[in-house]
Amino acid sequence: MDLVIFEENKPLVLEALEDGELDYIDAASEVFETDFFEYINASPILSKLSETYPSPREKVEVPISLYIASDLSMRLHGVNAFNAYPMLVRVGGMLNMLGPAGGKKVIHPDTGDVSLKCEGYNSKNVYNRETPCDKDFLRKFAKDTDANALMQWYGHDVVRIFKDRRAFDEEGIFIGDASYLFVPDNPNYEGSVKLIFDEDDHPVKQAAYDQMTAEQKVRCQWRRCYKMVTLLHTNSTLDFFIFVGVTVMSGNAHESPVLYDMVSQFVQAAGKGVMKQLILDRGFIDGEAISTCKKKYGIDVLIPVRRNMDIYQDALSLFSLHTEWTEFEKPKKEQSTPPRPRPALIEKRERNRQETLRKRKREAPPPAPPPHKVLVQSEVAAIGGFESWSSCEVPLTVVATREVYADGHERMWFLLDTRETLDPCRSRQDYGLRTSIEERYRQLKGYSALMKFTSRAFSLVVNQVVFILLAYSLLQIYLLRKKRTDVTSKTPPSIRKQLVPTENHIIVYYQNYYGLFEHIEYTELMTVGLSDEARRKIGMKCRFLKQEKAQELMNPRPTNKYVEGKVRRELEQRGRRLRRKQAEDRRTVESSHAGDATQFEEHHESTTPLDETGSALQNTVTALLADARKVAKVNLRRAASGILSAFKLKTQ
Repeated sequence: MDLVIFEENKPLVLEALEDGELDYIDAASEVFETDFFEYINASPILSKLSETYPSPREKVEVPISLYIASDLSMRLHGVNAFNAYPMLVRVGGMLNMLGPAGGKKVIHPDTGDVSLKCEGYNSKNVYNRETPCDKDFLRKFAKDTDANALMQWYGHDVVRIFKDRRAFDEEGIFIGDASYLFVPDNPNYEGSVKLIFDEDDHPVKQAAYDQMTAEQKVRCQWRRCYKMVTLLHTNSTLDFFIFVGVTVMSGNAHESPVLYDMVSQFVQAAGKGVMKQLILDRGFIDGEAISTCKKKYGIDVLIPVRRNMDIYQDALSLFSLHTEWTEFEKPKKEQSTPPRPRPALIEKRERNRQETLRKRKREAPPPAPPPHKVLVQSEVAAIGGFESWSSCEVPLTVVATREVYADGHERMWFLLDTRETLDPCRSRQDYGLRTSIEERYRQLKGYSALMKFTSRAFSLVVNQVVFILLAYSLLQIYLLRKKRTDVTSKTPPSIRKQLVPTENHIIVYYQNYYGLFEHIEYTELMTVGLSDEARRKIGMKCRFLKQEKAQELMNPRPTNKYVEGKVRRELEQRGRRLRRKQAEDRRTVESSHAGDATQFEEHHESTTPLDETGSALQNTVTALLADARKVAKVNLRRAASGILSAFKLKTQ
């Protein structure tokens, strides 16, 4: 069976309902996720992703597009464990996109609960399928995929798909950065290493650690980690955030050559002229690589200067004599106006609340920060034509920032820009965009469980990172097409909260299309919107679907998979009680080895009735026989044998 994906076409479904025709009807709750998958399928992003995916299988038994859609659905919900897939497929919106061919709701014959029946894509299953594909298939397919091939696929083939969808902005602003992915202290995490980190999670070299005081060393700790290098695309107004490259490697590997390889790979996939400006941190300083970006690819690089570089001392000498400084102010965020005026009562309450806050602040002002941390003034200046960096073959513009603090001390730092610019404020504002990638790291680690790995295999670690970034980037493209730039900067749970509807819908399938109806709309259509003949035909179809729902799942998996939590807890409690009684009996018998068989039999019958827990008694007697062999007590062995004979006679 091939993968069938339904497309939304409400007018066509309405015409079919007017003629009394429909194939299937169901309730849809995750309309946002359904719409998202319908978009990436109709684009067609999903089919191109499956065509280029580095499959580890020579024979394709389950469509790769289903594997990619299932993995994306897990990441959208913040789920990383493949064991959660059967639960996720029931509550998510991906099943609505697959339609009744992918899975339909049926009644479980053993429990009477609503379950799923899926046709599947091969004939290997003995029992009825209750998920579009098995969770073990997803896990094994992800584990067998080569990690390097997967990262290569994301940086090349996925970038081409993004370009086909016109996801790249004309400004061409890209940001590169690296971040550590911490894992538990388990050496079985393939490719991970242990490093020393300070209290701010910054790595500390061994030489610097040796020079620390005892108090500073206490704040440091050894942590096992990987390192992740990414390339992010955005614009000057931060309307979107699309990851176009990712590499996961050992924590002690250097990130600079890896990032420039990703830039070269991006240019090969998207072509020249797409990436126009690359904003980096000082950890990526490499004169030869910066020269290659400018001369070969036409990419301008903006990067800070290290204090131990010769160009820093040269710039410091020149700017100490420079008098043309321009005051720099951070661009203020535009205050969004509400779409409609608020009621006068609400406005009055807000004014009173603000006045109360100002009054409290005047009465009990917060403690003032220390003067050496209070920034009083910030000025910028630029000098072009720097060629004192021997390893860099292109002229550089040095942008200086001079910051004056309340205690009178000044701090000066420099940016290197390969653009020939005389506007230092522009370069300073562009470098302020670099923190947006750090905010993306914070969101993905905190709200998408980026570092909560469920396996120690390196291939599954890479799979989790790649698909989380892919799901996030596709969601950003989807929001751009929906003109919802107001939510692109929010965390994934906040995005879902604003996009998920507050009520369910009725979804009607006809041929390879579906339509979504509100409850009131559907009720009106069924009562006064259709002819009598159409309602009669729909009623007969619904009666057939109802009968089919009760008879569809004829060979489910054993019912112990569907035991309710309450029943499972009762069984566990009963087992604990039986084991506790067995332990008490064993301790009692061991403390009275000299007793005769009659006393032991009377004691055991009083603590564990034969008619109530026969199996527990038999287990206890077997354990007593083993104890008797250990201590070589003839009388205890005879007592146990007598009880076992009495038990067999009573059961007969």
